[in-house]
Amino acid sequence: MDWHRFDGSTLPATPWKNGGGVTHEVARYPANAGLDLFDWRVSIARIASDGPFSAFAGVDRVITLLDGGGVHLTSDVGGIDHRLDCALQPFAFPGDVSIQARLLAGESNDFNVMTRRAACRAHVEVLRSARPLSAPQGLLFSAGGQWRVQVAGHAPEVLEPQHGLWWYQALTWQLRPATPDAALLAVSIHPAAPLTP
Repeated sequence: MDWHRFDGSTLPATPWKNGGGVTHEVARYPANAGLDLFDWRVSIARIASDGPFSAFAGVDRVITLLDGGGVHLTSDVGGIDHRLDCALQPFAFPGDVSIQARLLAGESNDFNVMTRRAACRAHVEVLRSARPLSAPQGLLFSAGGQWRVQVAGHAPEVLEPQHGLWWYQALTWQLRPATPDAALLAVSIHPAAPLTP
């Protein structure tokens, strides 16, 4: 099998150091890399109280509200002042910046993508219609409805809500919604552009 499936409802929970929420890690690459060594990492976090986000030097982040009241993200430096209060609208920001999160209307669940800037970059999009997707590495997560996803030469995979899959080698997917309410979070991971002299 060239990909790995997951069920978002059964991912183990890791409490935040500040007690403000929990993180459910979906995948990281390399698989056994520590938090200071991964190339990329995807997780689902439950934000339960106001507080700071952990800073990750040299890392870029994309956060997407899945459900709940959302949060107001601000920083003293870096010019970040963003209300993450509309579901399924990805918001990108540098992970080096110290971010404060304030709950807007109760707890929220967020989909988080982190990439080490020197190694790779992520493109996060929300799909609602059929299309192909090619990427060297990546992840698919059904945020709503049911999806049929397929790689040529393989049987189709059905993704129920809150289910997904990830892959570590170049694949081209054919993605098709199977229900009217279908929404798919698609993460494409590409190598970082080489530095020019």
